[in-house]
Amino acid sequence: AAAGYRMPAEWAPHRTCYTAWPAHDYAWGPALRDAQREFSAFVAAWSADPAQEPLTILVTAECLDEAQRALAAAPRVQLVPFAYGDIWFRDIAPLFLTGPGELANVRFRFNGWGGKFIYPNDDTVAERLAALRGGPSFVSDFVVEGGALEVDGLVTCLTTRSRLQNEHRGTPESDARIADRLRDALGVCHVIWLDGGLANDHTDGHIDNIARFVAEGVVVCMQAQDDDDPNRDTLDQIARDLQSAKDANGRALQVVRVPSPGRVLSAEGQVVPASYMNFIIGNRRVLMPVFGTRWDEPAQRALQAVFPQHEVVASSARAILEGGGTFHCMTQQEPTP
Repeated sequence: AAAGYRMPAEWAPHRTCYTAWPAHDYAWGPALRDAQREFSAFVAAWSADPAQEPLTILVTAECLDEAQRALAAAPRVQLVPFAYGDIWFRDIAPLFLTGPGELANVRFRFNGWGGKFIYPNDDTVAERLAALRGGPSFVSDFVVEGGALEVDGLVTCLTTRSRLQNEHRGTPESDARIADRLRDALGVCHVIWLDGGLANDHTDGHIDNIARFVAEGVVVCMQAQDDDDPNRDTLDQIARDLQSAKDANGRALQVVRVPSPGRVLSAEGQVVPASYMNFIIGNRRVLMPVFGTRWDEPAQRALQAVFPQHEVVASSARAILEGGGTFHCMTQQEPTP
């Protein structure tokens, strides 16, 4: 912030968007091939509109050939050999900033989501990708993942206490001290706090699974539709907290609720943190994950209503979710300077 940079809203124009090819059996097990097919469908849906920014897809050297074959038909896609242990580039890549002159980035410390998943090369992805892109690069000693932070492009940030005050990411600090850290790193001056996230979310409650800015002063969150939705009470509390919150200018937020996918189970029969909020906003298209539930289409229609300048495209993410996240988790946009 002191150098004049800040993190823009996700709907600001992008020069490219980074993601990575699902490559590792240890992350997906028997779901890997299905996850790769869903990833290929995501790339095809993203690239079909020529107004959409190009994708930069990082690929491990040993998977380069298979990725090239799978993605051969997709236009405006660049494959870049790169070492990583997981594809969740929202969390392990740098966050890009705009300001005076050229694009900049900021890198937070990464500790495998509180030590839960320590994969080779992940803790150096941000540094290596920042060096690849060039430009001013800032470093914060704060342990935080990009999926825990949602900004409106002005000076307001949404986040959760369950994640930013988590003891497995370092000694918990006060709301005020964390707000100071976020101001210094991202150029925001007001933080809206939510308390927790979805059931069985190994990120400890990333904001990008529960509430997203879609315009200045407008936030979307989910509403349970089924009696057995494992997040019914949590989602209602999130909506109440957002409805009582104000942005940096003291204005009440406009809160829009879309259906929740409901109770989605893993291959082992465990509840997984399926969320329609894990969409990624591109220059022309919004890619929304769906899970094969009866609420996929109603949620897509509801999300389309809040993105009048974009086309909301639904793409299956059921197998990708077996690895721990979906579309927002696996992408990181680079804004246009």
